[in-house]
Amino acid sequence: MKQGVRPFASRVQAILILMLVISFVMITQPSSDTVYRLGLGLLIVTTFVQIAFGNIDPRTSFRQSMKILGLTLVIISVIFGVGITIAPYLIQLGRG
Repeated sequence: MKQGVRPFASRVQAILILMLVISFVMITQPSSDTVYRLGLGLLIVTTFVQIAFGNIDPRTSFRQSMKILGLTLVIISVIFGVGITIAPYLIQLGRG
């Protein structure tokens, strides 16, 4: 590795933190509904990617980082899918 060059995962983690801050600023501004909506979407996407990269060693290579990101997104998708699938049954169970 070249001296002074940060590993891929480390750079992505820094960018994600900056994007989270930007999305919070976009959400809290009171003047534009469009900027609010874009900020909310950015926050959601950035949060899911941060879940993966928050668990990746900052020294990890690009290839390994993408494998872990893909696995994390699959796990999140499965959890959402299961939640959506069982929600009607849980509602019926609650109604008795």
